[in-house]
Amino acid sequence: MKKQKVWFCLAMISLVLVSCRSTKNVVYLQDVDPLKQQEIEQKYEVIIHKDDLLAIMVNSKDPELAVPFNMPLVTYELGKETSGQNRVLGYLVDSNGYIDFPILGQLYVEGLTRLQLTDLIKRRLIEEDLIKDPIVTIQFLNFKISVMGEVARPGSFTISGDRITLLEALSMAGDLTIYGRRDRVAVIREKDGIRTVLFHDLRSAELFNSPCYYLQQNDIVYVEPNKAKAGQSNINQNNSASIWLSVISVLATVASLIVTLTN
Repeated sequence: MKKQKVWFCLAMISLVLVSCRSTKNVVYLQDVDPLKQQEIEQKYEVIIHKDDLLAIMVNSKDPELAVPFNMPLVTYELGKETSGQNRVLGYLVDSNGYIDFPILGQLYVEGLTRLQLTDLIKRRLIEEDLIKDPIVTIQFLNFKISVMGEVARPGSFTISGDRITLLEALSMAGDLTIYGRRDRVAVIREKDGIRTVLFHDLRSAELFNSPCYYLQQNDIVYVEPNKAKAGQSNINQNNSASIWLSVISVLATVASLIVTLTN
């Protein structure tokens, strides 16, 4: 009976320790104060980069005036049983940061936000007396991010708007698996010919202060595997038997020690 109580106590202590450790490893935003309000910095607008594809639509009370400034619609076939989908051709930002816009010519757009480019085109159309009441709408056609590593559904995702957070991107990928490291989530970003890698700890509220919390187009999110997952890569059919023998040997030694102490 005494031996059974010892085994039961050891088992319960081990279970509690493992449970506490597991919770600390997987729970997000552990240090967030639920009663504290945080101001959200409005600095998440997407900046136009080289190789971006922009859909620019110009409208006016007189539709004929806007026709020369709009790209034609192109029908993309989605399958044999579907009628296809209409999509506006876009303006590609060249390697020097310009787009070639009808009548207005080359416009330098790199580094501008969507709203800034909208204001630029509207101002030029009015100043050059081309359209008195232009309505300009701009969208990103190739805004995508990639999520890879220890997530449920890795892949590339097209973003319909121009705002997405790191947490939203991970949600689109089905969240981290149990083998993903919550303290080593990397965002790989290329800007102005420079590649930067920034690591994030999802367990900390400092995540919200990261310059990569709001993702930019073509960002890559990578989730590192934890030690348990990495250890699995070393186990194969040739060495699994020896590992299990080692485990059994350790358990037998511990059991023998407990029996000795209880006698």
